[in-house]
Amino acid sequence: MAEVGAAATGRGLWLYAVARGLDPGAVAEARGVADGAVRIVSVPLPESGRTVSAVVSTVALAEFGEAALHRNLEDLDWLAATARAHDAVVAAVSGAADAAVPLRLATVCYDEDRVRALVAERDREFATTLDALSGRTEWGVKVYTEPGRHTGGEEPAATATGPGGAGAAYLRKRKAALSARETGERVAAEHAERLHGTLAATAVAHRRHPPQDPKLSGERARNVLNGAYLVDDDRAREFAELVRALDAEHESVRVELTGPWPPYSFASVGLAE
Repeated sequence: MAEVGAAATGRGLWLYAVARGLDPGAVAEARGVADGAVRIVSVPLPESGRTVSAVVSTVALAEFGEAALHRNLEDLDWLAATARAHDAVVAAVSGAADAAVPLRLATVCYDEDRVRALVAERDREFATTLDALSGRTEWGVKVYTEPGRHTGGEEPAATATGPGGAGAAYLRKRKAALSARETGERVAAEHAERLHGTLAATAVAHRRHPPQDPKLSGERARNVLNGAYLVDDDRAREFAELVRALDAEHESVRVELTGPWPPYSFASVGLAE
């Protein structure tokens, strides 16, 4: 979300996160998007009576203004580098604050006054979300089927055994392999549903994202669960142990735990994702 129009200075402020209880020293040496120095803009929230920290860095509107962003967001290399820089700052802020709301990629304001106005306009939303995220972290859990374990690995070879000769034998083996794959995927999906229910009961909140496309992830295995879980920090070890125990229950599925992450999936303020 870039500001519309052009600033007289040709520069704007890229927003990373809004945080409460942030140690300024944690970002004092940080570099953000376009290698900009990261700094804090203090924002009083009139309704809640609290002051929060908006984390920003200066960017050139020639590259990060609205029209330029529309072009640059089509450049996958530019987008990847910008997203990495953005996320690195968000991760540093999340690790050093009592709570932090990650902001949407490409949220740009003209100046500090506009930053304060933008955050203050959503005073109640930020206060509520920061309360909900305090002392909690996002964890990701993915469940995959393992095709080789269902099909026996290789394609069935044609042999001359059984009625009908080599061709019929091949078709029988092929049918058996497909049946095994379907059974394995059904078992994996059922296990993923049960696993999600168990983890959701342990977490404070949960989200189910669309399964990852193997063409994008590079995974040969099929993704049957792509979940995000907001977990109290004092229960993080318990949560990880639970994931490991569930992973060991079925050899036909693989369970992958990632995190801790900034709580992107649970930052529900209007200008956050």
